Amino acid sequence: MSFALDVFAPAEAEIATTVTTEANAPLVSSASIAPDSDPVAADVVLDEDSELLDRLAADDETAFRMLVERHIDRAYAIALRIVGNAADAEDVVQDTMLKIWSHRGRWQHGRAKFSTWLYRVISNRCIDLRRKPRNENVDAVPEVADGQPDASRVIERNELNDMLELAMQRLPEQQRIAVILSYHENMSNGEIAQVMDTTVAAVESLLKRGRQQLRQLLCRHERDIRTAFTDC
Repeated sequence: MSFALDVFAPAEAEIATTVTTEANAPLVSSASIAPDSDPVAADVVLDEDSELLDRLAADDETAFRMLVERHIDRAYAIALRIVGNAADAEDVVQDTMLKIWSHRGRWQHGRAKFSTWLYRVISNRCIDLRRKPRNENVDAVPEVADGQPDASRVIERNELNDMLELAMQRLPEQQRIAVILSYHENMSNGEIAQVMDTTVAAVESLLKRGRQQLRQLLCRHERDIRTAFTDC
């Protein structure tokens, strides 16, 4: 199901897994997702990047390039979704990759996978950028006109997707990141919980409240969204 349609899925479908979440689940701090300092070794988990990290610790530049090539596309995609700006996303990714190189001898294999730590750092850097004043306003997006038989269905969907992206930018930080990781990066709730350093129950709550807020922001366009993304 399209994310645009899922935003308007019946609220009853969310109750089964989230009914006790908001009252009991600890949520992550609004200041950041989690400290992005070097992980401390704990229960060792399998990590496909372990060999490259060991080589990187020995100043192997080839291993660094391979590590960057393996993760840069997804890291950039996450950053772009969060900050909504290509230039800022590039800066975030570049800064993070430089951090990996400059801290190459400090990595400790442990409970967190390298990719989990990487996406956590990316998200934290994006949160810092997001604190700068922004001018986007979902209300400024033109209304989708009704009854335009000659309009391209593709163009209409693109306009609605743009509207959805602007609405996403208005979500609270933690809700927005949870929604992005879930719907755009196809991460499981368990994976999101690791990246955000919280519980699965808290992630479920963030996703539920994120969808609720998106429904409120886009309520005027619900019929257009249902029509555009159902009539494929």
